[in-house]
Amino acid sequence: MKKAASVKKAASAKKAASAKKAAPAKKAAPARKAPAAKKVTVAPKKATARVKGAAPAKAVVHPPGDESRTALVRRARRINRELAEVYPYAHPELDFDNPFQLVVATVLSAQTTDLRVNQTTPALFAKYPTPEDLAAANPEEVEEILRPTGFFRAKTKSVIGLSKALVEEFGGEVPGRLEDLVKLPGVGRKTAFVVLGNAFGRPGITVDTHFQRLVRRWQWTAETDPDKIEAAVGALFPKSDWTDLSHHVIWHGRRICHARKPACGACPIAPLCPAYGEGETDPEKAKKLLKYEKGGFPGQRLRPPQAYLDAGGKPAPPLGAG
Repeated sequence: MKKAASVKKAASAKKAASAKKAAPAKKAAPARKAPAAKKVTVAPKKATARVKGAAPAKAVVHPPGDESRTALVRRARRINRELAEVYPYAHPELDFDNPFQLVVATVLSAQTTDLRVNQTTPALFAKYPTPEDLAAANPEEVEEILRPTGFFRAKTKSVIGLSKALVEEFGGEVPGRLEDLVKLPGVGRKTAFVVLGNAFGRPGITVDTHFQRLVRRWQWTAETDPDKIEAAVGALFPKSDWTDLSHHVIWHGRRICHARKPACGACPIAPLCPAYGEGETDPEKAKKLLKYEKGGFPGQRLRPPQAYLDAGGKPAPPLGAG
């Protein structure tokens, strides 16, 4: 039995060797060049603006080029929630006591900063506290007051014109309807929504330069026309969120996500931003780019809300104070 098994085993080995010898040799495949490693932009998992000390852990940011509508809505709303935590004290950065002051200040804010408007309007409203007063004002005297805001002749014409319209058409009261507000000289949809949202509590989206820049960076929309941006972004959120959303986005654009050099390394929504890396990503260098209360500097309002002061914000200085 042992001899038979040995013979059988030897035969099998001989057959396998013959088959191997008979099989044609495979041609060696040419060596392929390894593909270059793809550069990956990373963003901090948590807000570096709220964390002191060591740099945070990293997480890959995936540009949402093929993002579904549902995913876009979820990401957009999450960004708004994150910003609400960062800026719980967000508010309109124009000083005003009533709708008339707000509509005038908003018209004056074109092509200048809210700070410069806030430094200028105290003198204007001290001399012309009501629409009736401003409607009857000497244009040259108003021009002199508004000179620091730039384009002061055109702005003088607008604020006197809208004051006359308020007196003649609305009994000296600022109307609370969009269709009425946009009929006033110098008042467009952006100004109207500022007034409706902040003086009347009626939801509206304020599409200023900061808002336009950020929503395109976040790929919420590719539109460039303000009215189309307003419609596209408005469709992502409940109407009740529109006014606060505007504040959150505009505040973030002024403080962190700047036009020329965003402070990406100090951004609380970096993991959600497809444009992460356009600006400074080093946390320590990014902190130096922060503005207003985030950077420890005065804000834009001379009379800011108490919540802003409690958060470390400082009132802006009056005109001529520095």
